[in-house]
Amino acid sequence: MILVAQVSDTHFDLGTRNVERAQRVLAFLADLRRRPDVILVTGDITDSGKYEQYAEAKLAFETEIPLYAIPGNHDDREGFRTALLGEPTSGGPINRVHRIGDLTIVLLDSSVPGAAGGRLCDETYDWLRDVLAASPTAKPILLALHHPPARLHSPIIDEIALDDPQRLTDLVAADERIVAVLAGHAHCAATTMFAGRPLLVAPSTASVLAGEWELDLPDHVMDYAPDPAVALHAIDDDYRLTTHFRTVPMGGRIGVQPG
Repeated sequence: MILVAQVSDTHFDLGTRNVERAQRVLAFLADLRRRPDVILVTGDITDSGKYEQYAEAKLAFETEIPLYAIPGNHDDREGFRTALLGEPTSGGPINRVHRIGDLTIVLLDSSVPGAAGGRLCDETYDWLRDVLAASPTAKPILLALHHPPARLHSPIIDEIALDDPQRLTDLVAADERIVAVLAGHAHCAATTMFAGRPLLVAPSTASVLAGEWELDLPDHVMDYAPDPAVALHAIDDDYRLTTHFRTVPMGGRIGVQPG
């Protein structure tokens, strides 16, 4: 089995709250009897893309478990690249591919500088086609991006989701190796189908966004009260995927209470 932990929307803002919540989730993952093979952070690492916020994130993300991140709409590509990744400046998208055993994980940069909505540019699609062509035959692939490519019935997110999702739909539907698409951005755990595959949206460690059926809008959209949460994606030896969404309490020891 390959176990992938998905953390999202940490929104480091130079305050203590969001740092403590993200660190609590990472500590929970590190203390698991079966640790994840990899941690993916699907965007909005920072709240406003400041260099100091990336420095804060870099410290918080120190873990023995391999951790890979992609930008979201609250991020700044240059700050992300230089302060978080320690790479030279470059104007292009931050796309990455990693292989964990038989699994290929493809991280796509759907951020658009200066915009809240998402888009995968021509450069990203060209890169993705090359990655898929070079990936092992009959082995599983996970795609991850920040902006969900499908409607989630979120009064905020549906207005700033992935632009032109049909282009990605066609690509995913044509490749049977892709077992799921992972996304963030929505600040809530959500699942639906996309191009015949599961679309799995991770919760935020920072807050929860209400669905269109909750409370009065727009005054009560963001909820800061719930504990942080994480998604755990298990891919078994037959390449079947199972996802658990886990809330991580901020106080006390996580464990099983006696019956």
